[in-house]
Amino acid sequence: MVCGRTVIGFLLALCSIVAHAQPLDSTGNRTLDPGRAWLVAGGTAASMAGSLFALDRAWYQGHDRIGFHSFDDGDEWYQVDKLGHAHSAFQLGRAGHAAFAWAGFNERTSVWLGGSVGFIYLTGIEYLDGFSSAYGFSWWDMGANAVGTALFIGQQLGWKEQRMLLKWSAHLTDHALLRPDVLGRTVPERLLKDYNGSTVWLSANLRSFGWKALPPWLNIAAGMGAEGMINARHTPGSFRQFYLAPDIAFSRIHTGSKFLRTFFFLLDALKMPAPTLELRDNGGVRGHWLYF
Repeated sequence: MVCGRTVIGFLLALCSIVAHAQPLDSTGNRTLDPGRAWLVAGGTAASMAGSLFALDRAWYQGHDRIGFHSFDDGDEWYQVDKLGHAHSAFQLGRAGHAAFAWAGFNERTSVWLGGSVGFIYLTGIEYLDGFSSAYGFSWWDMGANAVGTALFIGQQLGWKEQRMLLKWSAHLTDHALLRPDVLGRTVPERLLKDYNGSTVWLSANLRSFGWKALPPWLNIAAGMGAEGMINARHTPGSFRQFYLAPDIAFSRIHTGSKFLRTFFFLLDALKMPAPTLELRDNGGVRGHWLYF
């Protein structure tokens, strides 16, 4: 179980330096800046430790601490929560890579070490889960974390760019009103905890895959979600959803503004509202003029 607010806060902390990312020099290398290197290494470690400490004090309050244990949650929430883990690991890796590049670390170090920030951090959260009576260490979560990390590192090593992005979208549903203690009471809680309204997307850039006549920012996205879930393990009448929609890769829009580069980097964690085709595993088909 990932605390969405903690992940978002950690992501924002890393992204605060993305606008100043260190470019490659004429030889294809970066020049290591010792001050920045210590700032990134120390800041990343401090952010991880501080947020995990806060999470340990706040998120698990009210639940008994027991011996370390694991549990099998592979069939919960139609795996929408696992997609959320992959998305978090991917986005944290993307930010970690940019942070290490800003400090001047070579590309290989930036990819492997920076790109693994999400996996390392989420492993810490999973470790805390292992001592909570309400949760437990989940190998399924760890697998999803590994998939998100591998998607980032694999593309960066193979293509030197992210041709495919994992993105997230969410909207409010009435299901949270039926079980607010689990699905959230406030609007932010409902957006993060109500999996009925969450969709995780794989957004691919068409031009980078050979469609040279198309704008460099145009993507096509396939998403997965589920609806009708009041309980973790398949509420009667619930169903899985698949989506297809156009998308925007904001980080591929050229700009000289450091502020806009950072803003576009952050926006690429989210799927943009767009006309969407929805297919349901119960046979239903729906079209949405605008879906998020």
